[in-house]
Amino acid sequence: MRSGPLPEMKQDLLSLDLPGLEDWVSSRGYPAFRGRQIFQWFHARHVFLPEEMLNLPKPLRSQLAQCLLPFPIEPETSLLARDGTRKFRFRLADGGAVESVLIPGRNRATLCVSTQLGCRMGCAFCRTAGMGWVRHLVPGEILGQLYAVGRWLGPQGPPLTHVVFMGMGEPLDNLENTLCALRILTHPLGGCLSTRRITVSTVGLPDAMGRLLREVPVSLTVSLNAADDPTRSRLMPVNRRVPLAELCAALKELPLAPRRRITVAYVLIRGVNDRPEDARRLARLLHGIRCKVNLIPLNPFPGSDLERPEESVVVAFQEGLRSRGISAHVRFSRGEDILAACGQLADARTPGLAPGERTPDVPR
Repeated sequence: MRSGPLPEMKQDLLSLDLPGLEDWVSSRGYPAFRGRQIFQWFHARHVFLPEEMLNLPKPLRSQLAQCLLPFPIEPETSLLARDGTRKFRFRLADGGAVESVLIPGRNRATLCVSTQLGCRMGCAFCRTAGMGWVRHLVPGEILGQLYAVGRWLGPQGPPLTHVVFMGMGEPLDNLENTLCALRILTHPLGGCLSTRRITVSTVGLPDAMGRLLREVPVSLTVSLNAADDPTRSRLMPVNRRVPLAELCAALKELPLAPRRRITVAYVLIRGVNDRPEDARRLARLLHGIRCKVNLIPLNPFPGSDLERPEESVVVAFQEGLRSRGISAHVRFSRGEDILAACGQLADARTPGLAPGERTPDVPR
C-alpha cells in the first residue's frame, strides 16, 4: 500500500495571471502575497526553477517543484536573414512547433509572436493558413516565446522593447489566452510593458476587438486587403461572416484612446487589389475611421500563385490614398529570404534557405 500524501498533479502555473496565482497559494494555506512573489519570479525576473526563488519558504518551493510543469516552449532552430532578422522555431511540449521573428532596429528590438498552432481564418495570402488549425496556444506558450528569446539574447543583447501579435494564428480567435498573456505582459509586477509598445493584428472580429481595447488598450492592426466584398471574401473567408460594411461600422465604434488610431494593413497583390479603382474604393471605405494605412507588398511563398505588384504600382496606390486624405505608408517586410516576413510563417522545416544561418543549438 502507498504511504504518505499523493504527489500533486503537474500544473501550468506559467499561464496563470496574478489572481490565479494568488488563488493557487491561498488554496495551499499561504498568504496571497506569496502568489505575487511567484508572479514576479516568473514574469519580471524570468526565473522558473523553484529552488532559485529564495524569498519563498522551503515548503512552498517544494510544492512548486512537485507540481510546476516544465518551461512550456523550447527553441529548436533559428535562421538569420540578410537584413538581420532572425526566425526562431519553437518546439511545444506536445510535439507541435511554432515560429517567432526577432526584428532588430535602432535602439529597439521587436518580437513577433504566435498565438495559435495553425490558423482557421484561411487567408489566401498567408502561408500559415495552409497548415489548417491545430489548437490555441496557452498564455505560457505565448509568453514563453518572449522569455526564451530574451534568454537567448542574454544580458549583452538588445532588450525586447516591442511585441507584435502577428505571428502564426489569429490572436482574437484565441481571445481568452491572448488577453491573459497581455494582462501579464503589461502588469506592473510582471512584464511592465507599455500598451503603446504592443500591437495586436486581427482579421477584424468586431466583438473581440471591442473587448480587447476595453481591457488592454494596445495598438490594433486590422487586416483589410480589399475594398469590396467579393475580392475580400476570396482573399479572406472571414469576410463572408463579417462583411466590410459591418466591419467598418465596428471600427468607427471602437473605444480608442485620444490620439490613437487603428492601423489598416493592406497586402497589395498583383492584379487582385492593386488597381487605381481599388485605392479609390479604399479611401471611401475608410472615411470617418481614425486610421492610417500600411501598404504591404505581398510576400510570396512556395505553393502560392499570388504575385507582388511592381514598385511603380505600389507607389501609385499610395499616392491614390494620400491624394484623398488617407495617411498611407509602404511597409516592406523583413526576413523574406528565410520565410520570416509577414504571412510566411508555418510549422514546416525550411531547408536550403541560403544565405540563412541555421543554428541547431539556439540557447546561449
